[in-house]
Amino acid sequence: MARIPKEYVECDQHEKAYQKQDAIFVARKRAVQSSRAKPMRFVKNVGLGIKTPDAAIEGSYVDKKCPFTGGVSIRGRILKGQVMSTKMKRTIIIRRDYLHYIRKYRRYEKRHKNIAAHCSPAFAVKDGDVVTIGQCRPLSKTVRFNVVAHEPQRAKTGKKSFRVF
Repeated sequence: MARIPKEYVECDQHEKAYQKQDAIFVARKRAVQSSRAKPMRFVKNVGLGIKTPDAAIEGSYVDKKCPFTGGVSIRGRILKGQVMSTKMKRTIIIRRDYLHYIRKYRRYEKRHKNIAAHCSPAFAVKDGDVVTIGQCRPLSKTVRFNVVAHEPQRAKTGKKSFRVF
């Protein structure tokens, strides 16, 4: 059974423009009792075995780039990485470590890539956490991924320590 919020909650208004979800008509009459009332918050299941977070269902934020409450679909690659920076607004930097084989020496060398990903307000992400990101359409010049799952940091490790997921 799908979880739906009990009553309408006004969306967080932190921007200059009025924030509302495109799929919801805010001015509808709520006095009419029907057998199946539509919820006053648009939430979708992104699929791929990913659970929709409670903060997306019961929250009051508006984010058109969120895969759970906005118009962005997850398709393509699903990756895991460690959060390096949360300094930008709703965008985080993720570090992915991997091994590259050198045929001449028959050995591996450590390499890494930094990936920018959009982070919905449904996730309280901090530096060092492990996140799962899903590929989506380009959201900006550098952002092509969206956070779909979050694991809090278990043990304190260095920022640039090598971790393969």
